Amino acid sequence: MTTTALGPTRRGERALAPDLIRGVMLLFIALANAGNCAFAGQPGLDPDPHGPARVLNLGLSLFVDSRAYPVFAIMFGYGLVQIARRQEAAGGDARRVLVRRNAWLVGFGLVHATLLYFGDFLGAYGLIGLAATFLLVRRSDRFHRAVLWVWGLQSIYLVVLPILAVTHDWSGSAGLVNTPNPSLAADSYRASIGDRLAEWPGHTLSVLPAIVIVWLGVWAARRGILEDVDQHRTLLVRTAVVGLGIAVLGGLPYALVAAGVLHPAAGTVDLLALLHDVSGEYAGPGYIAALALLCARLTRTGRAAAIAALGQRSLSGYLLQSGCWLVLFAPFALDLGGHTTFAVLAAVGVWLGSVAVAVALQTPNHPGPAEQVLRRLTYGRSS
Repeated sequence: MTTTALGPTRRGERALAPDLIRGVMLLFIALANAGNCAFAGQPGLDPDPHGPARVLNLGLSLFVDSRAYPVFAIMFGYGLVQIARRQEAAGGDARRVLVRRNAWLVGFGLVHATLLYFGDFLGAYGLIGLAATFLLVRRSDRFHRAVLWVWGLQSIYLVVLPILAVTHDWSGSAGLVNTPNPSLAADSYRASIGDRLAEWPGHTLSVLPAIVIVWLGVWAARRGILEDVDQHRTLLVRTAVVGLGIAVLGGLPYALVAAGVLHPAAGTVDLLALLHDVSGEYAGPGYIAALALLCARLTRTGRAAAIAALGQRSLSGYLLQSGCWLVLFAPFALDLGGHTTFAVLAAVGVWLGSVAVAVALQTPNHPGPAEQVLRRLTYGRSS
């Protein structure tokens, strides 16, 4: 029997919380990526901070760096289940739709990395989405509960890391060091393309372990946590407190190094950076839970509509940001990098601009241009 694909989710069918979360977290993505481009490397923080840069380094390390992408990874897994359920409810071929959509995401990622920014996540999420389609989405609830045990085992590792850090040498003079990315320092656009094509595969492979984070989103979607916040309020409160608490406490030592307060030995800095990155994964469920609870309050006031409009067009907003960073920070363009304060102001300004564009598209109910292309490729011209 031949089955057809149901088109994309319509505006009236969307839950507010997922869109609000994506819209807010695009600001965090902007802060992280603007810094990468401003300092031509990762984590994209001023290596010799003074004055306000110390405070900004501290805040960005604690709340943004390695703490934004887990949110999108969880929301990506959540979206996979939502798409599959909608297709299955209408008698459509969910697996075919998910395979097409994720395969095209890989293509989007390659184009994005080639033309704009090496630190692309679209290609990796496309590959993860293909694996999840066959390995995760259609499994039983009992199977999906295993992801909670996986996160529990990782928590043991998270406890071991600070114990190891305490035993290391703290009497040094090392500080933050940005790992350079040649594409961000290239002196011509043509050279930057070659560098990005060399950097993208390695970056994509480094993101693939995030399938464990995506799996958590699959588990949450099967329970409908973001569709019924009131029913899951206790779980969300506990997740927000524990997740964000782990992220802040685990990231604090490295954040103090980034702020120029601590100067341990280089080996200790490396260990603190690892603790910072691992603990940052817990910010994903923490931020989502906190924003879902906030959304329950904003739903009654209607003040979340503008940010949710951007969340509905998050792919376009993400690509728009990359184009802006190229213009603002590339050495062959405006070359305005090297300053944390300007990078933060640029991130906020670009995010606010993207919110305004999304609101302008909301009244006539137009999708973002990237979403429109992806829909056509996934569902056909009728979408």
